[in-house]
Amino acid sequence: MLNKVLIANRGEIAVRVIRTCRDLGVATVAVYSDVDRDALHVRLADEAYALGGSSAAESYLNTPAIIDALERSGADGLHPGYGFFSENADFARAVTERGVTFIGPPPEAIEIMGDKISSRLAAQRAGVEGVPGRSEPVEDPQEVVAFGEAHGWPVAVKAAFGGGGRGMKVVRSAAEAPDAVESARREAEAYFGRPEIYLERYLDWPRHIEMQVMADTHGNVLWLGERDCSCQRRHQKLIEESPAPDLPDEVRVAMGEAAVKVARACGYVNAGTVEMLYQDGEFYFLEMNTRLQVEHPVTEMVTGLDLVEWQLRIAAGEPLGFTQDEVRRQGHAIEVRINAEDPAGGRFLPSPGRLTRFRIPGGPNVRLDAGYEAGDSVSQHYDNLVGKLVVWGSDRESARRRMLRALSETEIDGVATTIPADVAILSAEDFVAARHSTRWVEDRLDLSGVSAASSGSSADLMADEVGTSSEKVLREVTAEVAGRRYEVKLWVPVDQQAAGPALRAGGPAGHSSARRGTGPVAHPRPVATGSGSGTVVVPMQGTVVKVLVEVGDSVEVGQSVCILEAMKMENAIAAEKSGVVKEVRVSAGESVGTGDVVAVIE
Repeated sequence: MLNKVLIANRGEIAVRVIRTCRDLGVATVAVYSDVDRDALHVRLADEAYALGGSSAAESYLNTPAIIDALERSGADGLHPGYGFFSENADFARAVTERGVTFIGPPPEAIEIMGDKISSRLAAQRAGVEGVPGRSEPVEDPQEVVAFGEAHGWPVAVKAAFGGGGRGMKVVRSAAEAPDAVESARREAEAYFGRPEIYLERYLDWPRHIEMQVMADTHGNVLWLGERDCSCQRRHQKLIEESPAPDLPDEVRVAMGEAAVKVARACGYVNAGTVEMLYQDGEFYFLEMNTRLQVEHPVTEMVTGLDLVEWQLRIAAGEPLGFTQDEVRRQGHAIEVRINAEDPAGGRFLPSPGRLTRFRIPGGPNVRLDAGYEAGDSVSQHYDNLVGKLVVWGSDRESARRRMLRALSETEIDGVATTIPADVAILSAEDFVAARHSTRWVEDRLDLSGVSAASSGSSADLMADEVGTSSEKVLREVTAEVAGRRYEVKLWVPVDQQAAGPALRAGGPAGHSSARRGTGPVAHPRPVATGSGSGTVVVPMQGTVVKVLVEVGDSVEVGQSVCILEAMKMENAIAAEKSGVVKEVRVSAGESVGTGDVVAVIE
């Protein structure tokens, strides 16, 4: 077994890995950005090293800073979590070249499967057909137009080195191609550090079903079961379950065997997920995620296996301690992602801020994997996943009812969350009857009455990250010396947040418990609109990535004025009034806060 593991990630996945390491007696090392200096994963780890910076590019995507922390800590293993560098072969190689064990597949397997284009080719060679598409990078929007006209619209433009819906855009007509290509490249670069994109057919009504595989260094490759991840918004998952409902056993077995073929085709080792689309009795290879998935707990609940433990054991050279015939799946598990987003009638707007209250559920067979506690802040710089609520039941209906009960016990103040939308999904007749698909939430589920307001949360977060008071008091704070953390006493401003949760003064709290706003209605457009008065304001903190209008331009109601990135998602800020642009008050790269004016229309 490894002695010390550095977790090159943050949030709930870093906390998840730390806890299993602690169970196994393995020491842990955290890394953190300036924003995360007092984050939960930092507080739980045995050691922590500063990466510097606030953005992902400055911190968790900063290879030299992570390698420096790895060398100074003396860790003999590195777990990449998911996102960031988890599917980056160059990073994995930089780790292994230093004699440190990368807790994941070998770099060569990441190169084949981490690149979604080469993974399609590898799957074809293994006899597993993929979603119809192109197996080379897209360089020009006209390539998207040509494919759409030849094969039909819509077309999916996707990040070649990513997953989880990041960097994916659906193009419904030739006119949308240029903006979609540009936006997909921006998101891919921001979240995965690589801008390459490719394209596929966008199926009409598929279900997203994925197979969990595990492979050791002794030639054993197993599939542990499937997960249905069809409830999505913006091509990112909201609810996952295992086993997949209404899936014939013969199809389930065929999918599992196909997943094993794909894994063997690239010499895969450690935990991985083969994602597929299922429609009209047929399934297609979509991609392979060469890492641990966000939704892995549902597989753990039905199999009784700790997947992180087996990641660590396999990385240490141990063989899998069971065969395919010995894999047992019992009951039904459901996972709900709790994101810091306001469902906002189906628009799902990012909602950064401080968690002034976090009441967690309890009871039998209920599990919460969270990256935050009350008093922590959800920053606009990173993914907005607050935590994952997972339940197990003897069958799907008992699991569904248990999840609704657990959600009703969950209360989060300070940010808006997706809990009201999760309740609406779980309560919908189509979900109960398993008639949903990847397009169901945005195309058919009525979410127009579902929202979770969060008054003042972004302003609180800005105070967290900047500090506003000149009055000073003596406090015990966390200091950083040569990248190491030390607890010392210092005179600090009253509002300074470096001293941790005890110093955090709560502002107005937006309540976001499951008891609010559970009535469903639909509004699939992922846009954030202005005030209706001609003054276009932003509803959340973020960074302007593109300004789409100039002074003197004529605009219509609903026309996008600028693109705002918040929590790694791009949001179109739209006009609610037709007229002529009188002022443009922002430029690309500029940071804005909730309520800031970006344009004035007369």
